[in-house]
Amino acid sequence: MIRLRVVKCLITVAIFVSASFAQAKLELLITEGVNNARPIGVVPFSWNGDTVLPENISDVITNNLLRSGKFNPVSLSDMPQFPTQEDEVDFDAWAAIGIDTVLVGKIEQRSNGQYEVSFELIDVLRAQATGGESKGLQDGKLVLTKDHIVEARQKLINTADFRQYAHIISDVVYEALIGERGAFLTRIAYVIVRDRKTVELPFQLVIADYDGANETRLLSSPEPLMSPAWSPDGNKLAYVSFENKKAQIFIQDIYTTQRTLVTDFPGINGSPTFSPDGKKLAMVLSKDGNPEIYVMDLASRALDRITRNRAIDTEPSWAPDGKSLIFSSERGGKPQIYQVDLGTKRTQRLTFQGEMNLGASITPDNANLVVVNRTQGDYHIARQNLQNGNMLVLTKTFLDESPSIAPNGSMIIYSTMHEGEQVLSLVSLDGRFKALLPAADGQVKSPSWSPFLL
Repeated sequence: MIRLRVVKCLITVAIFVSASFAQAKLELLITEGVNNARPIGVVPFSWNGDTVLPENISDVITNNLLRSGKFNPVSLSDMPQFPTQEDEVDFDAWAAIGIDTVLVGKIEQRSNGQYEVSFELIDVLRAQATGGESKGLQDGKLVLTKDHIVEARQKLINTADFRQYAHIISDVVYEALIGERGAFLTRIAYVIVRDRKTVELPFQLVIADYDGANETRLLSSPEPLMSPAWSPDGNKLAYVSFENKKAQIFIQDIYTTQRTLVTDFPGINGSPTFSPDGKKLAMVLSKDGNPEIYVMDLASRALDRITRNRAIDTEPSWAPDGKSLIFSSERGGKPQIYQVDLGTKRTQRLTFQGEMNLGASITPDNANLVVVNRTQGDYHIARQNLQNGNMLVLTKTFLDESPSIAPNGSMIIYSTMHEGEQVLSLVSLDGRFKALLPAADGQVKSPSWSPFLL
């Protein structure tokens, strides 16, 4: 597979065009794992205004929590009531149907095109135990408190901010209840391949919200595009293009669409990936004869050759601390994952299970390695514990590739085959939750999950 990717890199041709809207919108289909998730009540936010509500915030929040694999929101038909604030909540009624947390809120139209959104996240069981009130010290005095209200916030937003603020509320709920930062306010980049017979420029580089909404096309080309990678600030993408009959690496600003040529060497220019501080770019170059891993200082454009081996070294990825790289190599025979210390250039092998391992990256907490593992001819997404070396296969399909980890480490997005089509799919790091993100028109591949955006 590594040799095949090198060949693909040599034949890739990309032509830049102005940003426009894509046509192959992703749709999310949850396939496994919801029944094991935590139940929660997301009550529809009340609306007080004389226009049509710009966006249904509670629907976006419900879908976000469902897609995380951590929550199973109760359906509207099963809700015992529809409160809009804490003092309207019947704690016993929610507890009776097994719901221990409820989110309520309201939206009120203000002047100058603004809206006030307020919400409260309520611990039902604690409220039951305290009768909705408890005593606590405040400024040295014993007062009644409502510590069953886990979070309570309000904010003025504009019409264009509804979906973004729904993602922010989802992140607040996720962090309050799970104990780790949510990744709903993030984006994904990916490549769509459409039918050459019907589209003049069938290859498209696209960005979208993490759930496939708000798709925007950055590039279109008559030939393949590949290897998009986000900068740590979420403002740029590095990718492989081919102009003047040779492979090149570009960095493009996703807001201004301005792009900069980074490499123009003979042979392979591939697999770009930003360092955690955004100051360097790791890549694969064959300018000295063999495909090797290099690191470029983006300010000076100085190159540091990292590997020196007769085998093919490819697919570099940074460790979270930026002090080492992991990469795929055939130096031991079949492809496996290795790690190289950037200071000493010392290299060690990380994977041993299965026939081969490819396309690796390390989770943000530096605890696990996510790889494409081939066993008995099938390619699956797998997770290897970096402490004990134990590997857990997360997927059941037969041709999975290009895994990219959410910035909070909870989910993995990857490319797979489904009913004869190449689609994107999600799997949780524990393998319990799975979802498909097929496009309405075209094959979808090479996903890349953005960093946190706020």
